Amino acid sequence: MSGPIVPAVPAQPADVIHDIGFRHYDDVRFGRGWVVRSLLVDTLRGVFGLGRPARSKVMPWILVGILLAPPLVIALVAVLTHADTLPISYTQYLSRLQLPIGLFVAGAAPYAVSRDLRFGVLPLYMSRPMLRTDYVWARFSGLAIAMFLITAGPQTLLFIGALLGKMPLGHNLTGWLGGLAASVFLAILLAAIGLTIAAFTPRRGLGVAAIITTLLVVSGVSFALSGIARMQGEDTWSAVAGAIDPYRLVDGVASWVLGVAPANPELAPNTGAEIAVFVMVYVVIVGVCALLLGRRYRKAGRL
Repeated sequence: MSGPIVPAVPAQPADVIHDIGFRHYDDVRFGRGWVVRSLLVDTLRGVFGLGRPARSKVMPWILVGILLAPPLVIALVAVLTHADTLPISYTQYLSRLQLPIGLFVAGAAPYAVSRDLRFGVLPLYMSRPMLRTDYVWARFSGLAIAMFLITAGPQTLLFIGALLGKMPLGHNLTGWLGGLAASVFLAILLAAIGLTIAAFTPRRGLGVAAIITTLLVVSGVSFALSGIARMQGEDTWSAVAGAIDPYRLVDGVASWVLGVAPANPELAPNTGAEIAVFVMVYVVIVGVCALLLGRRYRKAGRL
């Protein structure tokens, strides 16, 4: 004789969203693209201290002022003296003021990523609908745009000064456009290097120190190697040694790709082989930084 029939109890779902009376959101959801755009804008605003406490605005705007002051003086002198040419080319300006540019990226890159790593909020960013690649792309793009703005602004002031001084338009327009293109190359390279170093240093202070130290050391080593090579009569090696310095690397690539005057003609690459080395090193550095960032955030997203 069979026992009583017990009705089957339906299996409860593993996760249930309970309606506890909060107001529902029935408006438009902008999706993944809007999230990436918002993070990019947040990065761009944050590196300049916008939307942050007043003390966060001091250093970036001091550096911006340092970068903008010389072009204003040069433009004023050019107008008053009726000079025929600018005392410095547009691409030379990037190399002459590499210290404030390096300080800016050293402060901006850790802001972009170090706090997220330190406080463990990456899983929140990388939940739906944002992907890990979206996060890296947004942070990198925001930083690169900021670097372009701080380098293109002074060059634009130089161009305005040349126009006010009634200097040849064609020559200065070509130089200015070449300088802007060089700023693009430099912004991409510095943003890639700075963001990669900052991504492996969750402490912001350590990130700032690591970035500025790296830039200063490689620049010093580059010029030292070039000097030693020139003393030995090895002009080719003297030029190739510049490929390890981000500023000389961009200067060499820009002088070949854009046809602009190099900042250091005596140390610039001249032969096809030397130029090929510069282009290859630039591509390799950016590519390696992209791979390292991808690996870093593939692991960080699982924290």
